[in-house]
Amino acid sequence: ATSGTAQWTHQGRTHELTGASDAELTRYRREHVGFVFQFYNLIPSLTARENVALVTDLALDPMTPEAALALVGLADRMDHFAAQLSGGEQQRVAIARAIAKRPQVLLCDEPTGALDCATGIVVLQAIEKVNRELGTTTVVITHNAPIADMADRVMRMADGSIVDIHANAHKVAAATLHW
Repeated sequence: ATSGTAQWTHQGRTHELTGASDAELTRYRREHVGFVFQFYNLIPSLTARENVALVTDLALDPMTPEAALALVGLADRMDHFAAQLSGGEQQRVAIARAIAKRPQVLLCDEPTGALDCATGIVVLQAIEKVNRELGTTTVVITHNAPIADMADRVMRMADGSIVDIHANAHKVAAATLHW
């Protein structure tokens, strides 16, 4: 964002977001943004594969549900229903659903908030892999300070304002995190 305008440039294409209509913003989010929430929002009557297919049926150039689930380490669990999956597996299905449309931006809201440390690290490794292998700009919003150690850039907020932005001089792998 510059001079009061919001733009997003990816692969040489600029999207002007300032002044965009609700319909244009909805289209931008649908085509270019993936969302991962703290609570997985899976449809319990669908399998993992079917939950991911909900997005791939709407996307312009999606990966297959099978490929998205394989990317997050769930190739062998794709025909299981949500109730048959652990919390970490459910969160990884949610990540697969978010990335299946090949988003330019992946927004993760407290993706480890409902998980124990060991399971949270598995989920962060999946996010780390997506960022590395798909080149997706990934934003992780969290209150869990140690997670910041795996980021390229860290923004800290207090009372609704940004109070610090810095590059991470010593980025670490998700597997080395502890909380």
